[in-house]
Amino acid sequence: MSSIIYGIQQVGIGVSSLTEAWKWYKEYLGFDIRIFEDSTVAELMLPYTGGQPQHRHAALALNMQGGGGLEIWQYKGRTPLMPNFQLQLGDLGIFAAKIKCPDVKKAYEFFSSKGVPVSPLAMSPKNEEHFFIRDPFGNFFEIYQHNFVFKNEKKPVSGIGGVIIGVSDIDAALKVYRDILGYDTIIYDKTGNFDDLSEIPGGNEQFRRMLLTHSEVRSGSFSNFFGQSEIELVQVIGREPNKIFKDRFWGDLGFIHLCFDIKNMNDLEKECVEKGFPFTVNSNVKHNEKGSFDMGEAAGHFSYIEDPDGTLIEFVETHRVPLIKPLGIQLNMDKRDPHKPIPNWITKLLSLKRVKHI
Repeated sequence: MSSIIYGIQQVGIGVSSLTEAWKWYKEYLGFDIRIFEDSTVAELMLPYTGGQPQHRHAALALNMQGGGGLEIWQYKGRTPLMPNFQLQLGDLGIFAAKIKCPDVKKAYEFFSSKGVPVSPLAMSPKNEEHFFIRDPFGNFFEIYQHNFVFKNEKKPVSGIGGVIIGVSDIDAALKVYRDILGYDTIIYDKTGNFDDLSEIPGGNEQFRRMLLTHSEVRSGSFSNFFGQSEIELVQVIGREPNKIFKDRFWGDLGFIHLCFDIKNMNDLEKECVEKGFPFTVNSNVKHNEKGSFDMGEAAGHFSYIEDPDGTLIEFVETHRVPLIKPLGIQLNMDKRDPHKPIPNWITKLLSLKRVKHI
């Protein structure tokens, strides 16, 4: 295919206070690089925002040790809603974000010493230690072993390395996660009860768990920074799962989407249509012929599809990334070889966008 997936750009997370949430993610998870921050009206997400444009405040933050970022998203014109039920593992949607970690034991000691709620260290089905933390807003993050560090800043964890997604039928979900997103390698596929999930809400149920990664090394753009990623599909057995965003809007509290940095949006759209997952949102509808949409200082073309259970997958074709604003230095992605990674020394200039106070 002619479309290219560079890697997981970010996971979106709806919060009630962007300032409060970002301070926590900066202090505890190291997301201190501001790629953009924008307060405007979300006018293109009407299928997921009650059919009305919604005012919002959003920021994309990265951790320079590598991996995807967090798009921290707050409604400004309405109070964001929590689920009206107790969220449990296996419910349909993004249950947890996966955080890359060069030393799991050291990270466990760090979070424990800071009073962050942590699950016990446990062995995953791939025989590696991992654990979960819960932020002050009720969101779960899995801390898992991933040795590669893009820029060593001696932080306990790096950036986003994937997600845990509840699905109703793993085999049906593979039509998106394997056939479109390229997660074609099964690390494990196991069914039963799992000790490493016992401290997670609903974790004592029986599950089918499938951990996927991609056999093809991502290339081009910021692929060296995003790195390898993985997605765990979780199907609960013996319980009817709830849809995490049932009767709520995109942007309400919790993980709202999984976003991929891509190239050749039009070709990707054709592929998604052919495989039965047409775009439900496309920013070229109301913008210029490139579909370019301004996001503060950055700009790009974005679109969405749904997996078979309605979980939102976002695609972003980046057009412009600011590096040194006072000097007007920015990356024009249209002029770059789409298969050639941005040199690491240029990517490391993103360190200049570090925020000390939020």
